[in-house]
Amino acid sequence: MARERMSVAERREELLCATVELIEARGVDSVRIGDIAAALGISNALVLYHFSTKENLVAAAFSHAAERDLERLGRLVGRRTTAARRLRAAVHWYAPLGPAKGWRLWIEAWAAALREPSLREVAHGLDRQWKAALAEVIGEGVAAGEFDCPDPTAAAQRLTALLDGLAVQVTAYDGALPRARVRRWADEALARELHLDQTA
Repeated sequence: MARERMSVAERREELLCATVELIEARGVDSVRIGDIAAALGISNALVLYHFSTKENLVAAAFSHAAERDLERLGRLVGRRTTAARRLRAAVHWYAPLGPAKGWRLWIEAWAAALREPSLREVAHGLDRQWKAALAEVIGEGVAAGEFDCPDPTAAAQRLTALLDGLAVQVTAYDGALPRARVRRWADEALARELHLDQTA
């Protein structure tokens, strides 16, 4: 039976999702246009029609993944609860506490960004937006009198730097750090930055 004809938007979405999955499984350097085409049962030419080059496709795939992550972050920090609870939820989601699959993708992005300016732009943009979202919630908590933090932006930078480093350790060295310890360190860092009661 012939495949149902897709709209341009649907085809691009399919290509981006397949690219993200292959990068997570194999790494960005090992993924070729032919691999993506084969995974979807389409021609190399069709992939290139939509993205022109592998570099464009990979940058768009990372951007696609980043947008999904930022949407999830927006839902977490947009909840109707205290700033402290919203921050803790965001930090727990960001921290490498669950399956490392998502972190493998972003570690690949960081490595590829050293060589590809377009990927550097995507990775840096995601990083800025994460920090800005956390800093905004920290600022809201300070304004509401929930906690004390003289510099929400610096606090967000320190928190994400710690979590990024922990993610590399957990993802690159399986079993190097128990996830319970990572969670405890994340909670301790948050409490330190905001003078929070960890039992709140």
